[in-house]
Amino acid sequence: QVQLVESGGGLVQPGGSLLLSCTASGFPFDLLLMRWYRQATGKERELVANITPAGSTTTYTDLVKGRFTISRDNAKNMVYLQMNSLKPEDTAVYFCSTQVYGLDYWGEGTLVTVSS
Repeated sequence: QVQLVESGGGLVQPGGSLLLSCTASGFPFDLLLMRWYRQATGKERELVANITPAGSTTTYTDLVKGRFTISRDNAKNMVYLQMNSLKPEDTAVYFCSTQVYGLDYWGEGTLVTVSS
């Protein structure tokens, strides 16, 4: 079955960095678009970034452009989100996601807290 497991969250000070990782299994990873979403308390889930199957194209929400970088390693079935210059408003649960045969799948998320 499709499994997505995020890791790498934690507490970081404003201006700091974190690297999130997502391990994927149960589907043809190298054929599918991968996405990172986030959801802050009391807010709707929002798309942060996505990356095409070969990794050749990435897109980002304007809120994180220039600070976050999405990447993938198809040999390891992993997708990453490098987050730099973190701000308190980046505090959220971050989810890895993909769509397989028209169905959306999500991991359980990893909490990122940006606070001094």
